[in-house]
Amino acid sequence: MKDVMVVIKLMMAEKRDILYSILFGVLAGLTSVGLFAMSGYMISKSALAPPLYIITIMTATLKMFGVAKSISRYAERYFSHRATFTILSNLRVSFYEKLVPLAPGIFQKYRSGDLLARIVGDVESLQNFFLRVFYPPIVLVIVFLSTIFFTTYYSIYVALTLFAGLILTGFIVPALFALRQGKIDSQVREERGALSTDVTELLYGFRDLKIYQKLDGKEKQLGKSADLYVDGQEREGIHAVFNQSVNALVALMISWFVLALGAYLVTEGELAGLFLAMLVMISLTVFENATPMALFPAHLEESRHAAARLFSIVEGKSEEEGSSDQLSKEKAYSMEMDGVSYTFLGEKRLTLENIQLNIVAGSKTAIVGPSGSGKSTVLQLLLNMYLADQGDIRLDGSPIDSLAQESIWERTNVVLQENHFFFGTIRENLMIAKDGLTDQEMETALLNVRLDSFSLEDPVFEKGENLSGGEKQRMAIARAMLKGAHVWLLDEPTSSIDAVTEKQIYDQLFEAAKDDTLILVSHRLTGLETMDQIIVMEKGSVIESGTFDELMNKKGYFYEMKQIEKSVLL
Repeated sequence: MKDVMVVIKLMMAEKRDILYSILFGVLAGLTSVGLFAMSGYMISKSALAPPLYIITIMTATLKMFGVAKSISRYAERYFSHRATFTILSNLRVSFYEKLVPLAPGIFQKYRSGDLLARIVGDVESLQNFFLRVFYPPIVLVIVFLSTIFFTTYYSIYVALTLFAGLILTGFIVPALFALRQGKIDSQVREERGALSTDVTELLYGFRDLKIYQKLDGKEKQLGKSADLYVDGQEREGIHAVFNQSVNALVALMISWFVLALGAYLVTEGELAGLFLAMLVMISLTVFENATPMALFPAHLEESRHAAARLFSIVEGKSEEEGSSDQLSKEKAYSMEMDGVSYTFLGEKRLTLENIQLNIVAGSKTAIVGPSGSGKSTVLQLLLNMYLADQGDIRLDGSPIDSLAQESIWERTNVVLQENHFFFGTIRENLMIAKDGLTDQEMETALLNVRLDSFSLEDPVFEKGENLSGGEKQRMAIARAMLKGAHVWLLDEPTSSIDAVTEKQIYDQLFEAAKDDTLILVSHRLTGLETMDQIIVMEKGSVIESGTFDELMNKKGYFYEMKQIEKSVLL
C-alpha cells in the first residue's frame, strides 16, 4: 500500500477540488434522497385531499430538490474530473522526474514493451483511484448516515435496517469479491504487459522476421497474447457485472424488507401510514449511492496493482542528487577505478572483474580488446549509467555516487556505439548538443566530420533511418564537438567509417581535445601511437597497460593483436 500512499500524497495537492467534489457529491446524494422522499410523501398526502396550498408547496419543494440535485451532480462531476486530470498530470511529472535519471540503465530490468505498458497503461488506470476509490466511500457514508439519522425520527427499526444495508452493500459484499478480483486484475495487467511487449518486438523486428521468414510464428505468438488479454478482460468484466448484480440484489432485498417492516409497523400502530411510501422511496434511493461500491474492489485492486507496477520501476532509488557543481566546467578532470566489478542484472557471468584504472586529467587513453571484453561497460560506469557491484569510482577525486548524473553528463562529450537521431532536420539534431549554436558553428562541425555535403535543412527520419552507419557516427561526433565539454568518452566512434575519412576526423577530434581528458574505446589498433596509455582488456579484466612502445616491446597480448591486425590488413 506504500505505492498507493505516494498517489494519495500527490493527490492531496488538489485539496480544494477534492473538498468541492466531496461537498457537491454529498449534496447530490442528499437532494436525490430528499427528492424521492418528498415524492413518496406527496403521493400519500395527496390521497388525503389536503388544501391546494399544501400541494403547491410540496410541488415547489419537489422542483427545488430536482434543480439542486442536477446542479450538485454537475458540480461534482466538474470538480472531480478536473481534480483527476490534474492529479494524473502531477503523477506523470513526478514519475518522469524519478525515471529520467534511471533511463540509461532501465532496459536492463524491463523490456521496452512492458515498460511502455507500465508508463502509459498503469498511469491511465490510476485515473480511477480518485473517481472510484477515494471520495465515493466518503460521500456514501455521509449520505447514508444522514439518511439513517433522518429516518430514526419516524422509525428506529427502519433506521437499523438501512444501517444493516449500508454494512452489507458498502463493505461486506464488496469485500467478499475483493480477493478474487485482485487475482483477475493482476493476471490482466501481466497479460497486457506481455501483449505490449510482443507488439513492440514485432514492430521493431518486422524487417528481420520477414527476411528470415519467421513472421508467421511471431504473429501467432502475438495472437496468443492478444487472446489471453481479451479473455482476461472478459473474466474481469463478468466478475465486475456479477459483483454489481449481487450488490443491487442485496439493496433491493433491503428495500423489500423496509416495505414489509413498514407495513407491519403501520398495522401495529407504531408508524403512521402516511410515511410508509416515503420510507420505501428513501430506501430505494439511498442505495443508489451504494452502487459504486460494487466496483470498489475492482478499482482498488486495479489502482493498487497499477501503482505497484509503476513505482517498482523507481523503487529504492533516492530522489536526492549530488551537488551539481562538484565537477568543473572549465577544465578536464581525472577518473579512477579501484577494484571495480560489475555484473548485468540477471546474469551470473562477471562483466567486469577487479578493474584498476587511473586516467590523469588531460591525458589520452585507449581501451582495446576483443568484443565482449567489457570496454563499453567501463565507459557506462564512468558515466554513472550503471552502479558498480563493488569497488570505487572517483571523478576528479570525488566518489561518483556523490555526484549528480546530470553533472557528469553535462561535462562530458559522449559518442556511444548507438546514438539516437530524432525526426526533423540536421539542424535540430545538432542543436541538442548545446543551446545558442549558430548556423556557422554547426556547418563548421559538419565540415570537420566530412559531412559538408549535408545542408542544415536536410531531413532526418525517425532513428536516422535515411542515414548510413558512417553518417550516423559522424553526426554523433559533430554533436560531441559542438558540445564543447572537456572530457571525451568515445565508444567505437568510427567503426563504420573508411580509413581515410577516419584519419581526417581523428585529426580534427584530437586537435579539439588537445587539452582535454579523452578515452577512446576501439577494436582497431591503428593510430594509437600518440596515446598516453593503452588499456588492454579481455574477459572483463585488464591484462595489460602502458604506452604503445611499452606494450610492443613487452610482446604480450597487445603485440599479438597488433601482428594479427597487420597480417589481416596486408
